[in-house]
Amino acid sequence: MIIDNIQEFDRYVGLNPLFASVAEFLRTTDLNSLPTGITKIKGDDLYINVQQASPKTRREARFESHRQMIDIQVPLSDSEEYGWTPTASLPRGTYDEASDMTMHDPAAPQTSEDVAQTYFKLHPGQFAIFFPSDGHAPAISPRGLHKAIIKVRVCQTDNCR
Repeated sequence: MIIDNIQEFDRYVGLNPLFASVAEFLRTTDLNSLPTGITKIKGDDLYINVQQASPKTRREARFESHRQMIDIQVPLSDSEEYGWTPTASLPRGTYDEASDMTMHDPAAPQTSEDVAQTYFKLHPGQFAIFFPSDGHAPAISPRGLHKAIIKVRVCQTDNCR
């Protein structure tokens, strides 16, 4: 996981061949002006999903992880809190290939709050990068928020450019 300010994104372009396109997109696009929903940047390999997240407490948050895509999460309207735990430390979940999502629901009576190893808060102008090894419980906010999630294909050898 990486946490930083948007204007510093260029320092991470070497981590994935598609991150150079992410950096260019962030330099040239006002994320607040994008419509709600998915905007393709490079087909299914790189796109952004703008959404309105409902209010959620730590206890209500659910841990998720992804195998094929990296999440770059950006709060737009308000601060957003996240729970984080390595996927290896989370309860097993069922992977849904169509959505590239595993929901790691702790067994009752535990909640996501019980399994989170840490919490952190992002503010507008910041981002977090979640790799497949990063379990994350996003959108913890008392009021809900407008946010963007940039989805980047995990690149291995030359499966993406």
